[in-house]
Amino acid sequence: MESAISPVRQPAVAGQFYPGSRAGLDQAVRNMTGPGPTRPALGVLVPHAGYMYSGRVAGAVYGSVDLPDTFVIMGPNHTGLGPPASVMTSGMWEMPGGGVVIDATLAAVIVSHSRLLTPDESAHAFEHSIEVQLPFLQVLVGKVKIVPICLMTTTAEQCRDVGMAIAAAVREAAGPVLVVASSDMSHYESQDVAEQKDRLALDRVLGLDPEGLIGAVHGQHISMCGFAPAAAMLYAAGELGATKADLIRYETSGDVTGDYRQVVGYAGVVVS
Repeated sequence: MESAISPVRQPAVAGQFYPGSRAGLDQAVRNMTGPGPTRPALGVLVPHAGYMYSGRVAGAVYGSVDLPDTFVIMGPNHTGLGPPASVMTSGMWEMPGGGVVIDATLAAVIVSHSRLLTPDESAHAFEHSIEVQLPFLQVLVGKVKIVPICLMTTTAEQCRDVGMAIAAAVREAAGPVLVVASSDMSHYESQDVAEQKDRLALDRVLGLDPEGLIGAVHGQHISMCGFAPAAAMLYAAGELGATKADLIRYETSGDVTGDYRQVVGYAGVVVS
């Protein structure tokens, strides 16, 4: 009897959003993280644009926390492929820095605790929001395992389901797990408007208030593409005992291009 072949996901944005070689990635990540002191964390919020735009924000976060070797990484679904909440539950993600293996055991436990999460590969095939996080982890940690979750969910109930499932699985895990939410902030607003809207959303994140975050995004028309991953991370971290969240860095694309007429916001937050 032939054994099932584990799926291998090929990189979708290597050489575009980030350097396409192992040496280039190592240099880029080292330049964006720095040596700084680190601290324990339950979850983080990091952006997912091209490294030239948001890499400094993501690097500031990853360089400031104790990184385990296992990560649950949630990102929004930009492609519309797959079910509303898609988990790739086995296989490997091929990257310029080498393969990243999916923690099939952890993934199965997460799915078992959720009414919403669905094993699925299609949503992940061309989605960049999780992929761009992996070079940071590979350079800073080495060999890592992940559970990638791609979300099109929009309600507090759905995000809570995902967050509670992750928290239950993290409690059962053999070792520490960091929950990563991948999200950019406001899209294509003026600098002043982006900062104002992003502050409304970030106030909820820093207040460990996932329901408030979802309400602010919907009520104030904030174009935060990964608010569902952020909310699910907050639900998970809260269930795991989080007591505070700190804004590590905030920038916009205008800080890179000098054009502040239409910017995208990037925020880095550590939840502990």
